Formats: sequence, C-alpha cells, structure tokens
Amino acid sequence: MHSRRFLRRTRTGATLLAAAALLVSGCSTPASTTSTAGAAAEVALAALPRSTPAALAPYYAQKPAWRDCGVPGFQCATLKAPLDYAEPSAGDVRLAVARKKATGPGKRLGSLLVNPGGPGGSAIGYLQAYAGVGYPAEVRARYDMVAVDPRGVARSEPVECLDGPGMDAYTRTDVTPDDDRETDALVAAYRKFAEGCGADAPKLLRHVSTVEAARDMDIVRAALGDEKLNYVGASYGTFLGATYAGLFPKRSGRLVLDGAMDPSLPARRLNLEQTEGFDTAFTSFAKDCVRRADCPLGGTGTAPERVGENLKEFFDRLDARPIPTGDADGRTLTESLATTGVIAAMYDEGAWPQLRQALTAAMRRNDGAGLLGLSDSYYERDADGGYSNLMFANAAVNCLDLPAAFDTPDEVREELPAFEKASSVFGEGLAWAALNCAYWPVRATGEPQRIEARGAAPIVVVGTTRDPATPYRWAEALAGQLSSARLLTYEGDGHTAYGRGSDCIDSAINAYLVRGTPPMDGKRCS
Repeated sequence: MHSRRFLRRTRTGATLLAAAALLVSGCSTPASTTSTAGAAAEVALAALPRSTPAALAPYYAQKPAWRDCGVPGFQCATLKAPLDYAEPSAGDVRLAVARKKATGPGKRLGSLLVNPGGPGGSAIGYLQAYAGVGYPAEVRARYDMVAVDPRGVARSEPVECLDGPGMDAYTRTDVTPDDDRETDALVAAYRKFAEGCGADAPKLLRHVSTVEAARDMDIVRAALGDEKLNYVGASYGTFLGATYAGLFPKRSGRLVLDGAMDPSLPARRLNLEQTEGFDTAFTSFAKDCVRRADCPLGGTGTAPERVGENLKEFFDRLDARPIPTGDADGRTLTESLATTGVIAAMYDEGAWPQLRQALTAAMRRNDGAGLLGLSDSYYERDADGGYSNLMFANAAVNCLDLPAAFDTPDEVREELPAFEKASSVFGEGLAWAALNCAYWPVRATGEPQRIEARGAAPIVVVGTTRDPATPYRWAEALAGQLSSARLLTYEGDGHTAYGRGSDCIDSAINAYLVRGTPPMDGKRCS
C-alpha cells in the first residue's frame, strides 16, 4: 500500500516520510509516459494578495507561548489557523510548533522551518530527532530551528483511520489480485480504510490540503516575527515549500527544496513515473548486490533483469504461501509486506546490506523477520503494534490534493501493461496501490498546476539522479517552472541529498542558508 508516498531516511536511521511522489526511469521516454498517464498542467498557481484579509488578522497577530517540550533544548507552542480559509469564522485547527533557538556564535538570521516530507511525516519529530541536532553547526548557530506539524499530522489534530490490528490487516492485503475475489477484497480494504478516516475527522478531512498547509506556514512565519520564510523541505516537503512560494512569492526567503516533486503532473502519471523510479533504484541495487558474496538474488555477472525475475519469483511464492517471522502478534510475511520491505530499502543505499541479509534469511532459511522489520519501519509500526498517523495523513493529503489516479479496478487493469513495462518487479502492485483514492469520502479540491513564484528570491531545487521516490526529471521540471530556481544536482543513489554525505551538496546549501549565496544554476555534485 505505497501509492504516491515519499519516505525520508535520515543519517540517524530514523524513518520519516515524505509525500505523494513518483519516479523517473531511463527505460521510458516522457512522451510514452504522457500518452498513457496524462499530460502536465499548463495553468500556474496564482499568488495570493499581499495584504492580509481582515478576517485573518487575528491569526496573524498571534504570539507563541513557548513552553518546555520534554526534550532538552527544545520549546513547543500551539498556534491556531482557520479550518477553512474561505470561511474563517467556521472554526479553528490547532497547529503544534517546536523550536530550538540559535546556538550562536554569529548574528541570528531568523527562523529556519524544516519539513521531512510524507505527506504525513512529523516535522517536529524530524526536528527533535535530527534537524535540530544534526544539521550543520553553522546553520544551527544562525537560525532558530523550527518545525510545525501540518494540519492532520502527528501533533496537529492527527487524522486517524484504523487501530493497530486494523492496520496490520490492511498492510497485509494482497495488492496483486489474481481473480475477482481478491480484487473485491482489495477494494473492501480501501473502502474500510477510507470510511475509518471519514468517521474520525469528517470536517478536518476536507481541509488538509497542501495549499492550506502552506497558508498555515505563513501564519507561523508571522507569529515567529520573521519578514520572510526560510525553509528546507525534503521530498513532499518540496511540494509544500514550492506551494508556499507560489502563494507568497514576496514573503519567500531562502528556500531549499530537496528531492523535488513536479506539481504539474496528474496522479496517474505521478504513480507511473514513481514506478519507473523504483525500478531505476532497484537496478542500481541489483548491480551492487551481485558483486557481493551475500547476494541471494544472483552472482557475479547476473544481469539486473534476472535479479528482478528472481525477486519476483520469490514474491510469487509468498503470494501463494507466506512464511513465518516469529512476530509476537503472529504475523507472517506476505507478498505485500515483503514488497514494502524491499521498497523501504530503496530510499537509502545505506540500507542495502540490511536488505541483502533480510532477503537471504527469507529466501534461504524461511525466516521473514528481517523483511517484516523493514516494512514495519516504512509504516512506522512500533513494537507494541501501534502505528503513527503517517499513513492516515498521507492518504488524506494525497487524496485531497489531486483527483484519483484510477476510479475503478477496470481502469487499473487497462494500465497494467504500462506499469509492468515501467517495472516488472513492482509495476503490478504499484498500479493497484494507486486505486486507494477512488474510495475516499471527500472529493479532491486540488488540481495539477505549474508553480512559477514570480518575484521570489532564489530557490534552490535539489535533485538526485537515481532517487527512487522523486525522480530527477521532477527536479528538472520544478526548476524549469520556478522563475528564480537554481538547480543543484547530486549524481548518486538514494532519496534526497542534503546531509547524506556529499560535501559538495552540503557546502552549496549551507552557503545559501548562511550567507545568502545560491549555487550556480546547473551545479553538479557526486
């Protein structure tokens, strides 16, 4: 169940998710992708008026009442935003905000907001676990490090859909149905998930869009006393940051968008391109795997295609007969859970040794514990069987931001050849996973749009050439749309680039954040 969802894995090993996305592949041309999945939008997101409407003035006049967070060095506060910006008097949504004050030395530059992606990843969790302590010292010295959990996420009135046992059942659902009975079971799972979300938050579910979250960030900016928003967003966080720039170009300060999304693409094309992207990442993994003595998918000289066939054959065996895991709750390793485990490891090449070990245990010793652990990390399932609200918020935002990729199972079946061409290993499952929004209880309010942000300060757009979740072509596309973009390229593997080991990338971004000097457009690092 991984449609249009981004994952951000930090150097600490924590899993933080970043939002609705897809990938690019070298085996399919843009023309062929467009013909099957829809053309990019030509309409641009319009900026909001520069003056603050009177009905919103009380929100912009708020001052945060900072309190201890329970995490040393961090403070927390709660701000309010209108539930519905078109009708501010209809009620509020509470936004959780956290900060770690600038450490010095040097003159304070203001606040730096961070968002790890998802949608659904907790920005506060990311701040406290990584950004507030692990960002470069020169950045933390000059900025108050700040995060706000977007509406519907984590500490900001989280959307809930299923309990732990319900999510266990949902994540085990077969997403490669072989007959009408299995198709009906998949549709029933999507319906149950959607109905749970609708029952939990019927009003909020209509107002968790990225546009609304971006408008919330402007209220936070004002409450912090900053004239302009400085921001680092990863994965889905790039869509959030770009949307802010499109709505408030004159209030956009130093923005870094790492692992960029293309906001002009419709959902079906996004899902198809993400499928291609995971295939690109898997090919890179396969080439590395066969050079290792512990690779269970082939030996030296085995072609990536054969490696993929071997993995798919293993998935097919699991589809027929799941294997034990030793899980305390009695869960076995199904095809869907194993696929999720493999996909989770594609986000970070540092996880490839763990994936090889997990596959070896499963394929040679009938022990699915390793792959189940990777899957649990992806879904943010804890040892007690509880889940964060990541997957709930992920669906809530995605299904509101864009019309559904598919409306019926028949539409999925028609597109299966295109998805399987994009990836023989992951294509079928990712096509069916893209059906989830068809049963959402709230109609989508967003549409694909270009974002130009005319009048904004330079915006650094970062793309990784073999990124599994946000294809490099998306970074090129977003940089081509934003009027002031500077494209910074990392030639390598993994999802996102900042803080992942490239001195070239880190120094370029640090120079912009600290000194205001953006990299040359087109700069490349390896």
